[in-house]
Amino acid sequence: MEAVAAAGQRPTGDSGRRPALVFVGFMGSGKSSAARAVAAALGERALDSDTELERTLSEAIETFFDREGEAEFRRREERVAVELLRRPDARVVSLGGGALGSEATREALADHTVVHVDVDAGTAWRRAAGRGRPLARERESFEALYAERRPAYESVADATLPGFDRGVAVRALPAMLALVDAPPGTRLVWAASRSGGYPVFAARGLIAAGFFHPLDGRRFAVTDTNVGALHRVASDWSHEIPPGEPEKTLARAESALREMASSGVSREDLVVAVGGGVVGDLAGFCAAVYQRGIRHVQVPTSLVAQVDSAYGGKTGVDLPEAKNYVGAYHLPAAVLLDPAALDTLPEPELAAGYAEVVKTALIAGGSLWERVRNGAHLDLGVVLDCVRTKLAVVAEDERDEGRRQVLNLGHTIGHAIEAATDYTRYRHGEAIGIGLLCALRLSGRDELRVEVANLLRARGLPLGCNGVDPPALAELIKRDKKRRGDRVPFVLVEGPGDVSPGHEVSDADLKAVLEEACQG
Repeated sequence: MEAVAAAGQRPTGDSGRRPALVFVGFMGSGKSSAARAVAAALGERALDSDTELERTLSEAIETFFDREGEAEFRRREERVAVELLRRPDARVVSLGGGALGSEATREALADHTVVHVDVDAGTAWRRAAGRGRPLARERESFEALYAERRPAYESVADATLPGFDRGVAVRALPAMLALVDAPPGTRLVWAASRSGGYPVFAARGLIAAGFFHPLDGRRFAVTDTNVGALHRVASDWSHEIPPGEPEKTLARAESALREMASSGVSREDLVVAVGGGVVGDLAGFCAAVYQRGIRHVQVPTSLVAQVDSAYGGKTGVDLPEAKNYVGAYHLPAAVLLDPAALDTLPEPELAAGYAEVVKTALIAGGSLWERVRNGAHLDLGVVLDCVRTKLAVVAEDERDEGRRQVLNLGHTIGHAIEAATDYTRYRHGEAIGIGLLCALRLSGRDELRVEVANLLRARGLPLGCNGVDPPALAELIKRDKKRRGDRVPFVLVEGPGDVSPGHEVSDADLKAVLEEACQG
């Protein structure tokens, strides 16, 4: 398996065996198809535990399961799975959907790179029902089993791929192989959208370890003077800008672009954004327009960037008249997410990012909202769940034509607050927090608004913009880039997990909400 060896596959244990790529997931996820495609790309043979089990049973799984029962089936399945994972010729393996119920099987996965092919319950049912699967005969029990097994897949996964995309495994193969050179515990989440996909690598210590992906091409690093003194990514050139939203301008972009040109940056090279949302937006914009588009990598070092702005391909700069008025959609080649970067943030900066966490949790609902509302620590698990929420929305709607607009919750008024104060009085997250409270008032969800206000207050975030002129805010809102004709649609909230865009708000209601906000 020369391709794997060339990628630096680590030896494991005392045997020196190279780890296999092991595909796991619920029935109907497409894990067996993904394994076969990857094996073919590597010139290897895919080993499938269900196929091996039927060979040893000398009959179909369905008939054995119905005759002998699930307990005996699981005993036989465990034996086959463990043997497969210990075989010296195992390079690409797919396991049955229930195989992770075995502790012995989970232990045997420890020396391998585990790939979770993730699929929603509805898609899994459409693919699995009526296909001779004994546990796919009744939908209600099928969906209950899906919910029961999902945490096991997530707990063992080194990489997560979207199961709705049949061809993603081969495209993601270089990133999966790169995991062997990443710090222990690195997680890979594949971001998919209409115009392409890219890997998100996440682990504490990525920056200090010097991990980078992709490895081809020279690197033009863009950072700000604060971040540059704290976090260094190996590069061939570097360009620093002063920190802060007022620096996200066409003039700063021109300065970076001219330095790229004078340095000889070519289409084969990469722009590397090392910093928060301002650096990420500006550097991504430079990559989008330089020679009509070159690759860029996001290395987000602020909480806002790590949970939101580094993903989805929105790049741009501000004008004095309005925020993010000049920009382009340009997906990154990779995102390198290192929670250790947050350790260097001043507390007010970290608190400002928390507003985006609350916003994302409201959009997601479910377990993420419950953890956030109960004061969960902002660990890698919470950050990654925020990332997955955004990636799922972008996969459905990359270009803000529908569903993606929910990510603007709180941003219409928040952006106006930033512009009204010349991008100097409020951090982005602080303004978004105020905008979020305004959106909840416009939604008529006063109890939820009180709960969110308490979360923001506990972090020391402002709950209003005392002293800002309400009519000036109203005029800036009319210029919002999402306006349709002479109306600006708002994102409103029915409840956690039930957020929708495209709502009209009366002038009187908006006036009342802005006056309340501006009274602090």
